[in-house]
Amino acid sequence: MSSSDRGKDLAEGSSRSPGDQSITTPSRYESQKRRDWNTFNQYLRNQRQPIPLSQCNGNHVLEFLGYLDQFGKTKVHLQGCMFYGQPEPPAPCTCPLRQAWGSLDALIGRLRAAYEENGGSPETNPFASTAIRVYLREVKECQAKARGIAYKKKQKKASPSTGDDDSSSTGFLSFS
Repeated sequence: MSSSDRGKDLAEGSSRSPGDQSITTPSRYESQKRRDWNTFNQYLRNQRQPIPLSQCNGNHVLEFLGYLDQFGKTKVHLQGCMFYGQPEPPAPCTCPLRQAWGSLDALIGRLRAAYEENGGSPETNPFASTAIRVYLREVKECQAKARGIAYKKKQKKASPSTGDDDSSSTGFLSFS
């Protein structure tokens, strides 16, 4: 096995030894994706009327995300809270804990990939629906306001005419 193959194996989370090509350990991402997929499928099965995956839509995904909020660890201040808009409040309050936007965004990305890996078509992927994108954007904006964090788009830097400047904006948002 060449050093580039070993590097590739490490990057992919593989634990193969040079003489053993059959034993692999899934990467952290792959393990989490499988756990998330199993959790979502269990959620569908546990509904009063179990929902077959083939009938799952964006509304079921939104209900699942709402269900997950009860396990959240991120304090999201309500508008009437005296700490609304403060990133580091000086005292505790009774505002609810929610799933953080970043966690939800990563979860949807993993479930979107798992859906297609498990035979779903990209055209019917409920995790890729417009409703989910709108929901995630609203959660992000709401949590940013409640926690006093301003998200601003990165300004595009003037790039040389060669066009190979990797430091230009990629559309990611940053804290300010």
